[in-house]
Amino acid sequence: MMPEVTIHIGGRDFEVSCQEGEESFLHSAAKMLDEEARVLSDQIGRIPEGRMLLMAGLMLADKTAAVEDRIKEVEAQLAECTGELARLRDVPAPEAERIEVPVVPDSVTETLAELAARAEALAAEVEEKAAS
Repeated sequence: MMPEVTIHIGGRDFEVSCQEGEESFLHSAAKMLDEEARVLSDQIGRIPEGRMLLMAGLMLADKTAAVEDRIKEVEAQLAECTGELARLRDVPAPEAERIEVPVVPDSVTETLAELAARAEALAAEVEEKAAS
């Protein structure tokens, strides 16, 4: 036996049957239809049940069509981005660039240290001779 569910649309209650476990989906759908019916009630006032349901359904269908159009746009953008990503993945990696970093050999560093020590010694000698 299918469960009986009471839904509220446009200030009116309706008893409907649904598949076992689908009650929450039915309530969600009824809530969406109720929101459209309330917009109609606020704008027009009390209208016959059949006309209210028809107009609310048409308003939901219009929104659904707009959402479907937007989904198609987003899918097209996604396909374009996916294609671009695939093209970028297929581009070969750039050639490795060779960069040479100069390295001062230890022998040059030692020679420079010796020259600095000699220059200091000569400077000290010159100072001593100048002082005397």
